[in-house]
Amino acid sequence: MVKKQTTTKDTKQKTMEASAPSRISKKKHIEGTLFVQSSYNNTKVLLSDKKGNALAWSSSGSLGFKGAKKGTPFAAAKVGELLGEKAVTAGIKEVDVVVKGVGSGRESTIRAFSSKGIDITAIRDETPVPHNGPKPKKPRRI
Repeated sequence: MVKKQTTTKDTKQKTMEASAPSRISKKKHIEGTLFVQSSYNNTKVLLSDKKGNALAWSSSGSLGFKGAKKGTPFAAAKVGELLGEKAVTAGIKEVDVVVKGVGSGRESTIRAFSSKGIDITAIRDETPVPHNGPKPKKPRRI
C-alpha cells in the first residue's frame, strides 16, 4: 500500500478552497437598503443592511462599460441584475430604495433589481437640488 505524501502546496490549496473569500457577508439579512446614484456618465449601486453597513456594490464602469455607454439604461440594468443576485445570496427579501441623481439609469436599475424576486417597500428620491445656484460671472472689461 502506497501512501500519498501531502505537500505544503496541497494543504494551502485545500485551505484556500475551504475559505474562499466572498464579498457578501455570511450573516443572513432579511431587510436592506439599495442606494442608486445615477449621473449622466455612470450608475453606482450600493446594497446595505438596515444599519447602513455595506453588503455589496457595483457600477456600470466596473462591469466593463466604457465612455458614454456607462450612462445608458442598459448598463444600469446590468448593474441592477448583478446586485439582485448578490442580494438573493445574502438572503435579503425586502429593500428600501434611495435614488440620487438625474441620470437615465434610475428606473432601469430598480426594475432589474426587483426582477430577481426581491420586494421593494419604498422608493425615496434624494436628488440634491441647489437653492440659489452658482454665483454669476463678473462682466467682461474690455
